[in-house]
Amino acid sequence: MKKGHTAALWLSLPALLLLAVPFVTLIGITHWQHLQLAWGDGNAIKTSLGLGAIALLLIFVSGLPVAWWLSQAQGRARFIVEMLVMIPLLTPPLAMGILLVSAYGPYSVPGELLGKIGWTLVNNPAAFILAQWYGALPYFITTARSAFAGVPQDILDAGRTLGASSWQGFWRLSVPLAAPGLASATALAWVRAMGEFGIVMIFAYFPQGMPVQLYNNLQNDGVDAVYVLLWLLLLFTLPVPLLCFAASRRVRGEHIALN
Repeated sequence: MKKGHTAALWLSLPALLLLAVPFVTLIGITHWQHLQLAWGDGNAIKTSLGLGAIALLLIFVSGLPVAWWLSQAQGRARFIVEMLVMIPLLTPPLAMGILLVSAYGPYSVPGELLGKIGWTLVNNPAAFILAQWYGALPYFITTARSAFAGVPQDILDAGRTLGASSWQGFWRLSVPLAAPGLASATALAWVRAMGEFGIVMIFAYFPQGMPVQLYNNLQNDGVDAVYVLLWLLLLFTLPVPLLCFAASRRVRGEHIALN
C-alpha cells in the first residue's frame, strides 16, 4: 500500500468508527437468549413487507420512464423535472407527511372527491402505500437516471442505425446495460420504503409498519423491547442492497478486465 493511501486510511478511521460502533454495540447488547416478538410486531412485519412490495412495484413502474427521460433530455424541461424530483428528496420527511395530508387528506380537494365515493387516503393501507411510494420514488429516479446515463451513447446510436426504434433501444439496449444500476436503484428504494418513518407517522399511522411499531415499543416498554424487531427490520432491508452492491462491483471488475 502506498504511503498516501496509508495516511488516508488512518485519517478515515474516525468516520469508519462512527459508522461501525452502533452496529457493533447492537450485537453486544442484544439479549440473544431472550429474543421474542412484542405484541403487534407480527402485524407490523406483515404490513411493511406486503404493502412495501406493492409500493416498490409502483415505484419501479412510475420511476423508470422518468429516469430514462432525464438521462436523455436536454433544456429547460429537464431542469424543471429535475427540480420536481429533487425537492421531495431534500424535504424533511415530517414536512412531507404534512404536505401529503394537506394534499390528499379529507379536507383537500382530492380528499373531498374521494370522500364522495366513500374512499379516504389517511390512516389506511392505501395511504401507507402512498407514503412509501412518495418517500422512496425520488431515490429510485435519481439512482436509475445515473444508471441510464452510464450507458454508452455509441451503442444506442448503433442500435438506431440498425433500425431499432426508441422503444426497442430502451428495452433491448438501455435496460440490460443499465441493469446493475437499476438493481441498485430498486434496492435503495426498497430500503427507503421499508424504513420510512416521518411520512408514515403523519400520513398513515395506521396500519402500523415496522418503523412505527419500533417507535411505539420504545415509548411503551423501553429500549429492550425493540431489539427483535430492529434485527428483523435490518434483516429484511440490508441484504438486498448489499448483494446489489457486490454484484455491481463484480460487473465493473469484469468490464475493467475486458478493457
